[in-house]
Amino acid sequence: MDRSQKADTVASLNATFNEAGVVVVTRNLGLSVAQSTDLRAKMRDAGASYKVAKNRLAKIALKDTQYQGLEDLLSGPTALATSVDPVAAAKAALDFAKSNDRIEIVGGSMGGQLLDEAGIKALASMPSLDELRGKLVGLINAPATKVAQVVTAPAAKLARVFGAYGAKEAA
Repeated sequence: MDRSQKADTVASLNATFNEAGVVVVTRNLGLSVAQSTDLRAKMRDAGASYKVAKNRLAKIALKDTQYQGLEDLLSGPTALATSVDPVAAAKAALDFAKSNDRIEIVGGSMGGQLLDEAGIKALASMPSLDELRGKLVGLINAPATKVAQVVTAPAAKLARVFGAYGAKEAA
């Protein structure tokens, strides 16, 4: 990798760190190409990205970002999972780590808050941003549905009474 490629890599990683809501650091313990491809696909489906980067270049890219505290976690064969949604990368990485012993969650950071492995697990157990939006829309929509039911209930009862009188008269 020549100097210009390293500069491009650092700039790309720095842009990723500036946009990310969470960064999860994982340790690769010999993932095969198929497993790595599967992990990247699962990350993409969750709205996250997964990059293996040289630790030295990643440390340079971390400077002047809110994730500077992650430098201590970058040792050995590491990779970075990032997402704008604070839960997506953590959830996807943890789900993959449960079914595969060749990847280990080292820690991460959400904004300026450093998280250890237990913190990442707690973050992954939270509902995602889309799930929270769905629940909020459901909560907002439920009272409107109940109001509509209450307003239409008297008319429905009146129609049933008239229907019963009409049936009685016809008999």
